[in-house]
Amino acid sequence: MVKNYLFSFQENQFWGSCKPCTLQEFNNIVDSAVVKWKIDMRQQVEAAIEEGKPLDEWTGLHEFKQFCKKRESEKRGDLFTQLTTEKKLLQWMQSLKESLPCFIFGVSEFELVTYIDKQGCEQTKRRRKMQGIKRLSGLFMWDGDHLPFDPRSVYERTLRPDFPWKVVLAHKTSSGQGLRLVCEVRPELGNIADNQIELSRELGLLGVRGTTGKPVTDDSCIDPTRISYAPRREDIYYIDEKRLFNSNIF
Repeated sequence: MVKNYLFSFQENQFWGSCKPCTLQEFNNIVDSAVVKWKIDMRQQVEAAIEEGKPLDEWTGLHEFKQFCKKRESEKRGDLFTQLTTEKKLLQWMQSLKESLPCFIFGVSEFELVTYIDKQGCEQTKRRRKMQGIKRLSGLFMWDGDHLPFDPRSVYERTLRPDFPWKVVLAHKTSSGQGLRLVCEVRPELGNIADNQIELSRELGLLGVRGTTGKPVTDDSCIDPTRISYAPRREDIYYIDEKRLFNSNIF
């Protein structure tokens, strides 16, 4: 069994180097006021839209106005201008989600590569690419989307003494409707996809559809470089720091 799980993190999925995530880095992220604000904002706006409430509280925000200004200045910004207020807000919510720091639980370390930046200077970076994986962590991520019931109730199914996976992290996702489990891979079952299927079966969710009508199990998580958006501290149901932040290999 792999005993060293130190995984990677990236400050933003679109830029920045992928670095080993220490306990201090993890705590800084999940306790961040910025992370909390973005997730709070997303849940509040999406709930208001779903319930048909007035949206003035958010359309007047400086951050939303700046987002709209930027989108309108982009190529084909006229299409954004024609959107309803609700759709503009939903696009803003998606951008807030995508700008969250992210964890890459399946990879301990990426290869360091050299590149030339826009100023013509030589730089180094650990890129989040399959071909750049230097060391796998021995962990995999299970993602349950748009659950038709409380995410905590699904997590609690992992608490029975004979549950066959070791869960090292469990948290509610930024939508408030999903669950993310980070577990040790069981190599005897096969690859990440095999572990995903069997874990879904064990949770009683294989083939179950969520509130959007799609299967609750996100089958795109079979890629070890798959990102996991950071949660707020309050959304973490369980964390095994001793197992998750073993840095002996670094």
